[in-house]
Amino acid sequence: MNTISFGGLGNGIDFGPIIDFLVQTERIPIDRLTDQKLKTQEKLTDYGTLGTKLLSLQSAASSLRSRVNFDKTKVDVSTASTKTLLTATSSSTATAGTYTITVNRLAAAHQIASKSTTAVSSTDTDIVSGDSATFTFKVGSGSNQTVSLAADATLEDLKNAINDLGAGVSASLLNSGTEASPQYRLVLTSTNTGASNAITVVTDSTTLDMVTTGIDTFQAAQDSQIVLGAPGSDQVTLDRSTNTITDAVTGVTLNLQGVDASNPVTITVSQDLTAVKDGIKSLIEKYNEVVTFINERTVFDPETEERGIFVGETLPRTVLDKLRQALSNPVSGVTTLTGGGQIGFETQTTDGTIVLDETDLDKQLNENYSAVRDLFIENPTTGTVGIAERLFDAVDDLDDVESGLLTLRQNTLTDEVDDLGDQIAKMEADLVQFEEQQRIKFARLDGLLKQLDSQLNILNSRL
Repeated sequence: MNTISFGGLGNGIDFGPIIDFLVQTERIPIDRLTDQKLKTQEKLTDYGTLGTKLLSLQSAASSLRSRVNFDKTKVDVSTASTKTLLTATSSSTATAGTYTITVNRLAAAHQIASKSTTAVSSTDTDIVSGDSATFTFKVGSGSNQTVSLAADATLEDLKNAINDLGAGVSASLLNSGTEASPQYRLVLTSTNTGASNAITVVTDSTTLDMVTTGIDTFQAAQDSQIVLGAPGSDQVTLDRSTNTITDAVTGVTLNLQGVDASNPVTITVSQDLTAVKDGIKSLIEKYNEVVTFINERTVFDPETEERGIFVGETLPRTVLDKLRQALSNPVSGVTTLTGGGQIGFETQTTDGTIVLDETDLDKQLNENYSAVRDLFIENPTTGTVGIAERLFDAVDDLDDVESGLLTLRQNTLTDEVDDLGDQIAKMEADLVQFEEQQRIKFARLDGLLKQLDSQLNILNSRL
């Protein structure tokens, strides 16, 4: 008996691998776009990092771009006292010299309390004897501050109401009794120190009656007092409302911490060349970080054909050109020193970074300080624009929010990432539809093959 065969058609063929292959083939363009999006996003991320490094460079340049910022001073404090009487910090406006200061008194915040005779046993005790009560106080010569209390108001209510005013007084409660037999009193503390911030209770119709009954003074309001000048010389006595004094020595801030009228403090203000040098070293460090970062991303390896993320990009080289010009071009208008090479800047031919010869820099700082300063700052008197100012302006131009080349490139890359994401999303949706269509198509084919197989079996049975 002869039989008819279709080579296995209709015998339960698994079309899944075929569909998967077709879908994978259709996915190839999506994968390419996805890879392109990842590389674009990576490039955008690296440009963001470059922007951060440029801002760090600009910050370092900012600390050197003007005379006020460039000049650095230091202050040393010494005393024969066993106490820590004061600490001091100086700014660039401080004048070099030695100063003698005696601390006679520290400023203190006024602190008063209601009398123990009107203390209450609980913070929830009613302190209003009538239908209502008022409590009025003022700080120094300021305006009256009034709290209105209802018939059932408590000591806790009064404290909270005073604090809610934010009127320069902090209210708290003190238990001057024992844990078993508490005696709560109202304590008022001036927010600010000094005699001019004394607290006055103007009216008090609560049961505390701090006007008639009186108050206990825990801390008198007082100004700080220092004497400027050595004993036996012309001296100046200064009274101030705080313990932070900024007008005793020009450019120096004194933070008073202790009192010792018998042992004055000696303050020595001097130029801090180490701090100036550190500022210049920081500028070079931040400059080198930018150069190295760009170099690492513009390398092409011909053997592996690996390309740095910035290969083919013009912006990174533009950034380097602008920074190198700002750092290396001679400063016009100055005479003694005109370029970084004269203070120890050495450009490396291998990678463009700067190596600093600290011996040369130390020599110039000690012998030609003002010339070194003019090499960096913008000098409004002479009209010269130095290295630090030029670097600051170069970064400003690059990251200008509207016209900066770095900003514009980042915006373009951001748009590209968004566009690629939209394309990928659309193609993914189309691929889902394609896969569904293929499954329907092959399901119909499978049904047809089964039908043919059935007909074949019938024919074979008849032969």
